[in-house]
Amino acid sequence: MKSILLFLCLLATANLYAQNISVTELGRYTDGRDGACEISAYDSTSSQLMITNAASDSIDIVDVSDPAAPVKVGGVDVLLYGGGVNSVANVGNGYFAVAIEALVKQDSGKVVFFDLLGNYVSEVMVGFLPDMLTATKDGKKVLVACEGEPNDAYTVDPEGSIVVIDISGGVASVSNTNVTFITFDNAPANIAGSIKKPGTTQAEDLEPEYIAVDETSTLAAVVCQENNVLILVDLTADTILGYKGLGFKDHNLVGNGLDASNQDGLVNILPQKVKGVYQPDAIASYTLGGRAYFVSANEGDGRDYGGYSSETRIKNLTLDSILFPNAALLQGDSALGSLKTFTSDVIGDIDNDGDVDELYCYGARSFSIWDATGNLVWDSGDDIEQYIAANHATFFNCNDGLATKMDDRSDDKGPEPEAITIGKIGNRFYAFIGLERQGGIMIYDVTNPHSPVFESFVHNFDALTGTMVDIAPEGLIFVSEAHSHNGKNLLIVSNEVSGTTTIYEVVDLISTVETVASNWKARIAPNPMSNQLSVELSDQNAQVIYRLINTIGQEVAEGTFSGTTTLFLDDLSTGIYYLSVQEVNNSKHVWTEKIIKQ
Repeated sequence: MKSILLFLCLLATANLYAQNISVTELGRYTDGRDGACEISAYDSTSSQLMITNAASDSIDIVDVSDPAAPVKVGGVDVLLYGGGVNSVANVGNGYFAVAIEALVKQDSGKVVFFDLLGNYVSEVMVGFLPDMLTATKDGKKVLVACEGEPNDAYTVDPEGSIVVIDISGGVASVSNTNVTFITFDNAPANIAGSIKKPGTTQAEDLEPEYIAVDETSTLAAVVCQENNVLILVDLTADTILGYKGLGFKDHNLVGNGLDASNQDGLVNILPQKVKGVYQPDAIASYTLGGRAYFVSANEGDGRDYGGYSSETRIKNLTLDSILFPNAALLQGDSALGSLKTFTSDVIGDIDNDGDVDELYCYGARSFSIWDATGNLVWDSGDDIEQYIAANHATFFNCNDGLATKMDDRSDDKGPEPEAITIGKIGNRFYAFIGLERQGGIMIYDVTNPHSPVFESFVHNFDALTGTMVDIAPEGLIFVSEAHSHNGKNLLIVSNEVSGTTTIYEVVDLISTVETVASNWKARIAPNPMSNQLSVELSDQNAQVIYRLINTIGQEVAEGTFSGTTTLFLDDLSTGIYYLSVQEVNNSKHVWTEKIIKQ
């Protein structure tokens, strides 16, 4: 009976939508300065985090052996090696790598390798503005996204690149001879479904932002955020397989709506005649049935420099009078007028007559799943805004972590999904999506990439004060229990604006409460089911008590049987339930299974 009670207790305290997991805060490392906790790397052997700190141009080394009380134990002054720090990654065997830009961003940057105490080991020169780096799963290569961002006057715009560093011979022996540069000189002049600054070549314009590597370490997907392009890279030959424009999201479809105005102070999610440009920031990968999938956080990002800007507001555009006969109403601030969009020379003027024929906005306010060729498999639509509106309206599309700035970001990019990581727990895959402006972490079960299921929302909103502790999640790490220092599944979140790094434990509810008997188990069919459920015990002589429990811990059916029985569930609404079967007079023999009623 103890297992049943524990099961009910866990469900009763979980979020209404929770199905398989619970997430509990274990502890937090706090610097407190804006930019002090951006990207983290984790090492289980030393129980340490290596955290990029833009506030002090350093890598902070933090001991998390006790997650409830993280302690800074060392660090690296990156200004000894160049300019600011942009990324860090654990590359295995007791080393971590750091992406460091040049003192002048438009010059070549470096990747520098350190041991876990922060001692210098080696370095290599890479491309212009190394923005992100990651190690392949097999530990043989480090991949670097070199953004090649222009100067503010836009008079110098260096080419972006993807850099491959071969570390198979050991980090200590790495030199520039181990570096391969992948450039975009042979990119197609036009990439369908992409964005490009007028008058530039693809080589000049493409700006790599983030990299995900598949499970086999043979395929990488590189996001060029501003360009809305995915570059697929063959890691066996270190060559480009292809360029894929990610296309546009139709916000005029039901389920794809958005709140487009910050002028009304209201939640107003509606289908709009606007196309969202996905423009992912972070991207992650997982493999199912031998197929690689890439999962993106569709933040959106414009180019806004002193010498050039692609950003404007819809009210500043000249709209085609035939296609937009209600332009005056549409361009009002409480309608679409304040929504951030692209200048007409970038996109929207389909017939090149000087007025705008289609409206676009930055980002897709969602996360998406793409196949290994860059084709869209699934998108979360307007789920994120709808969930926040229904459950945390006082913080809806807020800014700076403040309820007093509720709705402030609706005219820009809404909740701004920024960070993403994938975790495997048991046989299921979960996507964790960090919302930069909104705050909090959305969790989805993505085991079926064609039909993900919302799990829960992790946050520390304080409705009484209108504030939150962790603001602007920038980097996420999932560490499985098999690879963590304490044998627990961990979610580690670096929050840029609040300067905090928070550690969570992720618990598989079903595995936690399930105790499979040594001499019997139950077999159910069909699952999913409609009105009837057959339950058969492997030991036909066993006498059992069954209980059917919904997702908020309420018992909706119970009874006893032996051998085989049929449960008639016509009166239950569709959804997820948990069938728990316990042997009479033996509390250790408990079996639990998730049931889906269609």
